[in-house]
Amino acid sequence: MSNLAQRRERIARVRRIEHVQASGAAAAAEAQLQTLEQSAARVLDLRLSLTTGVGSLNSQTLAAQGELAHRLDLARFGLADAIAGARATAAVKVAERIEARVRQESAERLVERATVEADRLVERRRSAMSHRPPRGWGGEA
Repeated sequence: MSNLAQRRERIARVRRIEHVQASGAAAAAEAQLQTLEQSAARVLDLRLSLTTGVGSLNSQTLAAQGELAHRLDLARFGLADAIAGARATAAVKVAERIEARVRQESAERLVERATVEADRLVERRRSAMSHRPPRGWGGEA
């Protein structure tokens, strides 16, 4: 393999590693987003479970439920900001993964092209050598 093909193969290996790392970062960002969304759903479920049913409640219980509902609402609204940030981060990571994949595919095409060119060069040299008469053969006597 020619030096050019070897160099391009090293670049392709680096690009594959970069793509794997970008894929991992994108997957982690997606997992973080899903975790935050699940947490927000659980907080909302808890908040909705505090609605009073039919029956009588004393003032202390009602006040405690109101305080807890208020805190759950604050937590849910805080999670909304975190979810928006996680969505933005996940979108950036997905874009980085796609860019890394494009660079990887480009490097792989360059390796293929360099390999084909090296093979062609070897074939040209072989065909040139086969057309040349061996040394020592000829009209000298």
